[in-house]
Amino acid sequence: MRPQQTLVLGLILLVPVLAFLFLKSFGTNRYALPTFLPDRVDSAQVAGKWQRDTVYHQIGDFRLASQSGREVTETELRNKGLYVANFFFSTCTVDCPRINSQLVRVQEKFRQEPRVRLASFSVDPEHDSVNVLARYAEEYGAIAGKWFFLTGDKAAVSRLSTQDFRLPAPSGSGTGIVHSSEVFLIDRAGHVRGRYDGTNERDMNRLITEIEVLLYTYDHQ
Repeated sequence: MRPQQTLVLGLILLVPVLAFLFLKSFGTNRYALPTFLPDRVDSAQVAGKWQRDTVYHQIGDFRLASQSGREVTETELRNKGLYVANFFFSTCTVDCPRINSQLVRVQEKFRQEPRVRLASFSVDPEHDSVNVLARYAEEYGAIAGKWFFLTGDKAAVSRLSTQDFRLPAPSGSGTGIVHSSEVFLIDRAGHVRGRYDGTNERDMNRLITEIEVLLYTYDHQ
């Protein structure tokens, strides 16, 4: 075989190897989730140079009753990995059923993943007692220990929605507390890593994808 032919053959055989090495080195998925709700910007001196770093809001602790009557805290919800949160009330007949139907999909997708939990906060705690929420949870097939429907002191729920999740304050709402179609993804540090329209199937598909991304980062740190 001529030297030129040998060289060409060698290059042909080498191309797939180089492509594989390139993809292995540079084709790693670098998709990273943003962090929402910045609190402030801090400055710190590193190696003689000042650097600015954004400090993000963390969801504060709470203690609310679940549909089983057992109290649940924010720390418990996120200590294994992450949780999905939304605000609803049981007598809502438009957006809430649509959102909860989408959350059923999330629950089923991660049924066998103990690091994923769901928390639905009632914005009408005066009506939504534990017994009411137990029937409501059963209607949507909520798995015990997986999907929590939470109720409690009206002031505490109001603080949670407006100060921690920073939803707009109510204006003429019949419940007296803000109601929103927004769904949140909270990581194990208590940061908001995703915001979604719970009535939009495409947005909820994105939520499912971003839960998988967050779990992947936990597994490959």
